[in-house]
Amino acid sequence: MTKQQVEAVIERIRPFLQADGGDIELLAVAGNSADVRLTGMCAGCPSALMTLHVGVETALREEIPEFDSLRLA
Repeated sequence: MTKQQVEAVIERIRPFLQADGGDIELLAVAGNSADVRLTGMCAGCPSALMTLHVGVETALREEIPEFDSLRLA
């Protein structure tokens, strides 16, 4: 799994986060895991973990079969 693969998926879902006043930043890719940071309205949103797990992780698993985990920094 490469940083470019993860970035491509994040770029595809980023407009949905930005529509709600937030954003996502890819910090690092290590092995089959990625570290991200939520910014803007997403940073303090009570639904942030749900967004990460249902939205971002699902998209990553669909596009990158070897993807394992997403960590929030």
